[in-house]
Amino acid sequence: MKIGIGFDAHRFAQGRRLVIGGGEIPHPQGLEGHSDADVLLHSICDALLGALALGDIGMHFPDTDPRYKGIASTALLEQVRRLVEKRGYRVGNVDATIIAEAPRMAPHIEAMRECVAKILGCAASDVGIKATTTEGMGFCGRGEGIAAMAVACVEKVEG
Repeated sequence: MKIGIGFDAHRFAQGRRLVIGGGEIPHPQGLEGHSDADVLLHSICDALLGALALGDIGMHFPDTDPRYKGIASTALLEQVRRLVEKRGYRVGNVDATIIAEAPRMAPHIEAMRECVAKILGCAASDVGIKATTTEGMGFCGRGEGIAAMAVACVEKVEG
């Protein structure tokens, strides 16, 4: 088994949808980014890539490449899962934390877990997603953006 960690952060931007965990969350602002700026899925991508020492999301999906302009991060996570499988591994489990003052994430957590599990080909019980605030401290606390961190375990496939 191998373990990796990931982190991502994006600032809020007007005129964008807020996409977290593969689904849209009602909020007056979305997150700025080349893709849909899904911080949760980006942190999970980095954790999986890190587990196999495959670099980071920016290396595989650079923001200078027009192919990734506006792309759904669900598609990026799918590609990362294929990289993991190509190297003879499968996802064991993922645990992630979303860091945001607003909006409240709790009503959306189960849908996020189901979405991530479906993409990664594992059970929802193998995907932990939590949310926290920074109690007004830092850029997340001031409502300037959202961050997420994740850890992922990959396991060698037998045979």
